[in-house]
Amino acid sequence: MARIDIGHRVAVTSEPQTSPAAVDALASAVTTEIRLLEDLIGIMRKQREAVAVDDLSGVDDSVFATHRILVTLGEARRQRRSLCRFLAGTEDLALRLLEDVLGDRMTDGLRFARDGLRAVALTLSREVELNRQVLRGALSSGNDYVRALYGGAAEPRPGYAAAPLRIAERSAGGLLLNKRG
Repeated sequence: MARIDIGHRVAVTSEPQTSPAAVDALASAVTTEIRLLEDLIGIMRKQREAVAVDDLSGVDDSVFATHRILVTLGEARRQRRSLCRFLAGTEDLALRLLEDVLGDRMTDGLRFARDGLRAVALTLSREVELNRQVLRGALSSGNDYVRALYGGAAEPRPGYAAAPLRIAERSAGGLLLNKRG
């Protein structure tokens, strides 16, 4: 155990370990994160398909599936942080620094898992951005449809031009929709 003075408090940290089993466990934890992110990518794609065919139930299911995976992903990341603390003495170890920190303890399996996690995270980022665009388009189309149903496009109110507000009003029915796009 090492003692680190942090102002008026003293923190106790564990010294890094050299266990090959811990390195393998870290590779396994990173591989689990890869699998979960790949599952999330699949859900993002299914969500886009559901939006394309106006399947509200499918969109709803994708939201719940995303939530379940994100909870499980959080648990996997906690496990990875614990293993990093055991191996490197810190939970907040960036994966790109693993080789520097572990040195000759770095295995090909861990290197492969680390690189795979980076690649799948980049793919997920692109998928999420694509879904944002698709969902914005669907909301915009829905707003345009409502405007057409209820007497054409309403003029935006003064002062709201900079904000992406969609407004549809009907004087007799009192309908007002206000969604951010």
